[in-house]
Amino acid sequence: MGPQKGFSVHPSPDAGPGSLAHVILDDVDGGLLASQTRRNDVDQAVADLRQTARFMPEGLTGPFNLHLSVQTNGLIFDLRHADDDRPLRIYRVSLMPFRRLIKDYILLVDSFDEAVTEGNTMRVRAIDMGRRGLHNDGAELMIDRLRGKIEMDAETARRLFTLACVLQQRR
Repeated sequence: MGPQKGFSVHPSPDAGPGSLAHVILDDVDGGLLASQTRRNDVDQAVADLRQTARFMPEGLTGPFNLHLSVQTNGLIFDLRHADDDRPLRIYRVSLMPFRRLIKDYILLVDSFDEAVTEGNTMRVRAIDMGRRGLHNDGAELMIDRLRGKIEMDAETARRLFTLACVLQQRR
């Protein structure tokens, strides 16, 4: 399967000023989503962002379409108007500070898949706890790196960290 442009969901019917109507992952390689765990993580992150995101870029009012991509080791937040996809603003966040967290997250997802295949319930629980810890660390770093640009809550940042991991993995 080739790259997918526009991996997205339908807009939320109650999209407000700090919400995301669409989340689009640009150039996602379908092979990366072959793992059921990764596919579930992406589907859940996108659905949660659409439904409950608190996403408030400085000086802009939503709802927004958010196009996410990775270019030259930076996570690109391409914000667009929800009604007509008109460009509003682009933010670039270096992924260098996230490098260790992303690497560890990817290793944990792979280990999680193995543990599920083996049926090792204790190992699945332990790995899931570690994954939650990495999500928390990634969310804190995401909030810090976007401070003064985009205000968001911890749950929104956790979901964005998940998507950053998937996008960075293809590099």
